[in-house]
Amino acid sequence: MKKTMKFAAFLAALALVPLAAAFLLGAASGRIAPTQTDAAVYRVPVHGVIERGIAPFLARSIREAEGSGARAVILDIETPGGRVDAAQMMVDAIRNADVPVHAFINHRAFSAGALIALATDGIWMRPGSVIGAATPVTGEGQKASEKIVSAMRSEMRALAEDRGLEPRIAEAMVDESIAIEGVTEAGQLLTLTTEEAVRVGYATEVADWDGLLDRLNLTGATVHVTRVNWAESIVRFLTHPAVAPLLLSLGMLGLIVEIKTPSFGLAGIAGLTSLALFFGGHYIVGLAGLEELLLLLGGLALLAVEAFVLPGFGIAGVFGLLAVGSGVMLSMVSNLSTAADLTMAAGVLALSGIVVVIVGWALIRQIPGSGRFAKSGLMLEDQTNTSAGYSSSVARAELMGATGLALTDLRPSGTVEIGEDRIDVVAESQWIKAGTRVRVLRYDGSSYVVRAVAEVTASPTPTEGKPNA
Repeated sequence: MKKTMKFAAFLAALALVPLAAAFLLGAASGRIAPTQTDAAVYRVPVHGVIERGIAPFLARSIREAEGSGARAVILDIETPGGRVDAAQMMVDAIRNADVPVHAFINHRAFSAGALIALATDGIWMRPGSVIGAATPVTGEGQKASEKIVSAMRSEMRALAEDRGLEPRIAEAMVDESIAIEGVTEAGQLLTLTTEEAVRVGYATEVADWDGLLDRLNLTGATVHVTRVNWAESIVRFLTHPAVAPLLLSLGMLGLIVEIKTPSFGLAGIAGLTSLALFFGGHYIVGLAGLEELLLLLGGLALLAVEAFVLPGFGIAGVFGLLAVGSGVMLSMVSNLSTAADLTMAAGVLALSGIVVVIVGWALIRQIPGSGRFAKSGLMLEDQTNTSAGYSSSVARAELMGATGLALTDLRPSGTVEIGEDRIDVVAESQWIKAGTRVRVLRYDGSSYVVRAVAEVTASPTPTEGKPNA
């Protein structure tokens, strides 16, 4: 009954995972729009490395601009590049926007930054700025696989064609084998300066921010500079490579402790909450979806079945671990993840596994002998051994030295009849056949020890074996 109740409580607590994801998603969505203005411009900083947390920030900024009736959204770009999958999500947000989106390159738009800029309605560059060098690379700085490069090349070409620009120039930013007369030679990856980008029609030069507003006929417009809100900061924190393994480790350790305790309590809630925060953060940045969430919930359900319903560790436990591991791995990568992204995801999973094994072993092996836990009442320290006066039963003095008849073979345990009582006994040494008369020698705290007193056997009858005086 207790196991059934604990199993039901465990399954009910799984609801924490989608609930936490929904809470974070709602908090990060930023659906409350600011007051509408007659002429407003949203300036969205896209600075530093393009990582997973910046995509929800950009999407929320565009929604706010649309809700306030802003005239334009201007991306203030200064980036060396970053994750291709994160840039792709930003491109989707830009292309689906109902408000004009422009790119103000101030001063670098390399790699993923070039992809983002090319998706906007117009590229504006300050003097001395650069755009290009969009070849995906691994964590070691090597060129990514042809599959990733081909996807990036096609993405850049499609964006250029959509804006009516020369697509081969966009392709040359990704593939150094492309030669364009008067622009770049084969073997050189294309990066355009402000003057070069203006010459090939990819950008318009502006002196500064005020000059850009003048060119867009937005002089005097109210400028709203969007900032990362608290929910987006939490999401970036939860998806940080140093935090994700900790959440996974705490989640699995909490479930291990919960399985080893008699009821569903704090450890289980802490474990499920940690997993919910992990998947909630990755769900918001667009890496984890419904498939990964179902894998996690299904894996946890299988582990619960293994722990509370089925004895031992079998097929349900194996498939549960595989489902949880697959859900975790898939939640950290996307279809455009590079080898570096895959390596980082595998490293997070491996580090979490190592921490779980080491700490889990310490919890299972060391905590029961800890005096601190015993004093706190969490662990039972007292022992009910014989030397302390405890016994599973009380010896009957009248049976000491009494003789009786073996009703069953004693191999070495069995049953004898003494008087009108049937007593469970243990033979002192050799096996004794049924029907042999035996004598009680002693009581060892758990059973009576007997020895055969006659070699002649007889059919056991209920009248034999009266106790000796």
